Amino acid sequence: MDILAAHNTPFAVALALLALLLLMQSVGLSDFGGDFDTDVDGDIDVEGTDIAGGLASLLGLNRLPLMAWLSVFLGCFALLGWSGQQLIENLLGAPLPALPAAGLGLLIGVPATSLLARPLSKIWPHDETSAVSTDRLVGKRGTVSIGTARRGSPARVLVKDHFGQPHNVMVEPHEDSAEFTEGDEVLLVRREGGIFFAVTGTGPFRLD
Repeated sequence: MDILAAHNTPFAVALALLALLLLMQSVGLSDFGGDFDTDVDGDIDVEGTDIAGGLASLLGLNRLPLMAWLSVFLGCFALLGWSGQQLIENLLGAPLPALPAAGLGLLIGVPATSLLARPLSKIWPHDETSAVSTDRLVGKRGTVSIGTARRGSPARVLVKDHFGQPHNVMVEPHEDSAEFTEGDEVLLVRREGGIFFAVTGTGPFRLD
């Protein structure tokens, strides 16, 4: 069965996206998605977080980095959905239209991805995961990327965790009189809620 046939369009698109993700990985552009926080360890205090965390666990989202999970899902969706279309055509004489076929792909692709995530998480290189607690960013150096940071007026800072994955966090100066502008290097020294506090990152720091 032709993967480019109209009734297989969802699976052809999924394979194209998978190829794009692999290409991004091969040329070092995978950090494009690194700013998205895939943590489900409770840092976000939103009603229903326990339900969201349970759903993420069920789907296997907490076992692999987001980009890896998405790649596995796209592969399962495309290959299993396409195989299902072939089986249906052999049994009924004609495949499903594209939209019902996509539903079929989701029905079998999501649980298949969840099942694969468990064994893959055991062999996946741990130094490539981006699922880290934001508390562990304290003590890391970053660079002001957007805005000017003053007390009461945070700026956006790009900081990399110990795995080398980038995070965008909001930062205010630790000292009342300090000010950071775009391009300044800062050192994160503490966190209060969703705001980090920092000092100039070019020298030593002692918290009195």
